[in-house]
Amino acid sequence: MATSNYLEGRTRWSRPQGLLFSDNAGTLSNGIFVPQGSEADGDFIIPSDHNRGAINLTQQRIENRLRTINGTMRSYHVADKINLSVSWQNLPSRAHSQEESYDASGIYDGTGIEYTADAGAGGVEMLEWYQNHSGPFYVYLSYDKYINFEENRYDHLNQYSQVIHMFFSSFDYTISKRGATNHDLWDISLSLEEV
Repeated sequence: MATSNYLEGRTRWSRPQGLLFSDNAGTLSNGIFVPQGSEADGDFIIPSDHNRGAINLTQQRIENRLRTINGTMRSYHVADKINLSVSWQNLPSRAHSQEESYDASGIYDGTGIEYTADAGAGGVEMLEWYQNHSGPFYVYLSYDKYINFEENRYDHLNQYSQVIHMFFSSFDYTISKRGATNHDLWDISLSLEEV
């Protein structure tokens, strides 16, 4: 079961990976958004930051704008939705050389080789998540969006700051290099759209 200690243990450089995909919105535990369930059971995955490009967030304003009879503009605002796109270059096809497992503190307890720089999900794990999620899922984002916190706003850089309910718009991958050992290198590009 994931806890705030588990997520802290999975952190490599004092901040979590930029993205986390989860089947649920999670809970707020000790001020940290934590997904429910287990990473080992496939309830969530943590995509690697290994050779990840920029996380592009595009705001989409849903509204109805009309000119009134006197020529001024009137807008009926419905909602603002987010489109997200991100890509990886030369991402290892797997995170580890063998079946990975993490202890209750989120520390990798295997003896195999880690192929991704932060033990985050590799290409095959991300493709499997895509294939298993034709419907919506939750995306946890880690970036400096301190306005999402009410107390001690400037002390949350090491946490997921936003959770968004999203669909896959696209998922493209290229096998850029076939490895002679235990993994290949993939280029992945994906787009997500807020529910």
